Amino acid sequence: MISIDLKTYPQTPGVYLMFSSDDVVLYVGKAKQLRNRLRSYFSAGGDGRLHIPLLMAKVERIEVIVTDTEKEALLLENTLIKKHRPRYNIELRDDKTYVSVRIDLNDPFPLMQVVRQVKDDGAQYFGPYSSSAAIRATLKQIYRIFPLRHAAVERCSKRSRPCLFYQIGQCSAPCHDKISQADYRQLVAGAIQLLEGRESEVIVKLQQRMEEAAVAMRFEDAAQLRDRIAAIKSSVEKQKVADYGGGNQDVIGLHQDGGEVEVALLFIRHGRLIGRQSYRLEWKLDLPELVSGFLQEYYSRQVILPDQLLLPFVLEGAEQLGEWLSEKRGKKVHLLAPQRGEKKRLCQMAQANAAESYRQRGQQQQARKQLLEELQQKFFLSRLPERIECYDISNVQGNQSVGSMVVLIGGEPATSEYRRFKIKTVVGADDYASLYEVLTRRLQHGVEDKKLPDMILIDGGKGQLGVLTEALQLFNLSEQIAAVGIAKSRVHANVHGKVVERSEERFFLPGRKNPISFRHGSASLFLLERLRDEAHRFAITYHRKLRKKASLRSSLDEIAGVGPSRRKALLKHFGSLKKVRAATAEELQQVNGISPGLAADLFRALR
Repeated sequence: MISIDLKTYPQTPGVYLMFSSDDVVLYVGKAKQLRNRLRSYFSAGGDGRLHIPLLMAKVERIEVIVTDTEKEALLLENTLIKKHRPRYNIELRDDKTYVSVRIDLNDPFPLMQVVRQVKDDGAQYFGPYSSSAAIRATLKQIYRIFPLRHAAVERCSKRSRPCLFYQIGQCSAPCHDKISQADYRQLVAGAIQLLEGRESEVIVKLQQRMEEAAVAMRFEDAAQLRDRIAAIKSSVEKQKVADYGGGNQDVIGLHQDGGEVEVALLFIRHGRLIGRQSYRLEWKLDLPELVSGFLQEYYSRQVILPDQLLLPFVLEGAEQLGEWLSEKRGKKVHLLAPQRGEKKRLCQMAQANAAESYRQRGQQQQARKQLLEELQQKFFLSRLPERIECYDISNVQGNQSVGSMVVLIGGEPATSEYRRFKIKTVVGADDYASLYEVLTRRLQHGVEDKKLPDMILIDGGKGQLGVLTEALQLFNLSEQIAAVGIAKSRVHANVHGKVVERSEERFFLPGRKNPISFRHGSASLFLLERLRDEAHRFAITYHRKLRKKASLRSSLDEIAGVGPSRRKALLKHFGSLKKVRAATAEELQQVNGISPGLAADLFRALR
């Protein structure tokens, strides 16, 4: 452990950075009094945190940055953690991306959009929701009650008549002036109330409007309102959601087991529990500091901020954290550690959810480990295949050839590790040569970065497996990385020639004549098939994207008067090839160097 003179450090708020011998930032922390905080690291008994002895054994020097206030220290700490990503600070890894519903009230005719990012753009956001399929089903019900538009007004107005959604009563067709802006705003207000869970208010307002329409003998309008009321009541009857009181709340729950902590977040919106999110963290900090670090990391991202944060215990520096969250939200965010009542019960429910999430995650990890052990046994591997990569090639008659790499880590897809390759050295439809290029490029980087897989799965039989074997031998990795080829199942007729039968997928290993097969319905077989299919999907989507771009570029090149400079001007003005194709003749004419006549030619050619 390093030796420092604590008297040389100030007794003021600030941030401290701990560096290793190779000048890497290991840990960033904040303190109300820097000297007192650092003293805890060098006291005889330590500060009680499990990671301190390991951390201090690696620390070579400590730097401090003094701030005027604790709040400034909080903001600076957050910035430095984002910059350096220290090993001993919290880093959240999402199991999935949650979705929200966006409604931009600045639009004359707002629509409902399902988005995965919450931006500071003045729009209203509702959520987060864990299931995009579930929220889309909910929006489908809302469209039946309040028929808002589904697509851009500019695009739909080019049609000769309203879209199919209008015909079936799920769009009010503002694009064809079938509804006034004032009446459309009433639909938007009703949709927002439903998203907020205020069905009773919507029903009261609709009943009033229904009675007014009946008195005025507008019986068709009254019948339409009656049907909307019935649809809402039917929807509410199906949901049967518990009411936890008003307001938007995020509730934090903890479950600790040995050196791990499971953190559960419950999302309560207008008294309704709409979802849960959980994280497993290594217990490197004392619990209050862990919660504080978790909140800073989670809410520094693009997420919806609630009115209240309900915490399992009081946090030191909660006032500064609350001020930071309030400034980020633009409205007050209250941090509470309830001791009794309904809010305390919510915290207890969050804690129970954290414990259940920990149990379920443990079961999933055990199941994935068993799958990997089965693969290790089946393929005669020297170690557990923690990282598995699969490759595929896609092209059409040798054009726009691309390769894809998809990755499993611990038996789970690691989408951040996926890679796409544009084939550079191969001319024509030569899948073997293209595969060899992709593999050698990947292995070259892997050797340099010291980041290699335990097993590579190739979509194909012995021919593709031979290419993989050759690439591994080039880098002397044959003993380190296992090679497996997956061949598609065979389809053949039975002995009578009438009934078609399909065999199971076959797997080939280098130097082994007979293929390896799994029992029908095996979870391991499904895992490998899913990985192969994902590699194919990832390759084909990239290939289609490149082919579409090439097609549009070709279309532009074939138009008289559109050379490289004008093509560049078009792309710069619209931002993408897709938007160039979608532009009207009037919009194309606004581009510098595009005359009305040329704009008309472009418009016709691109369609």
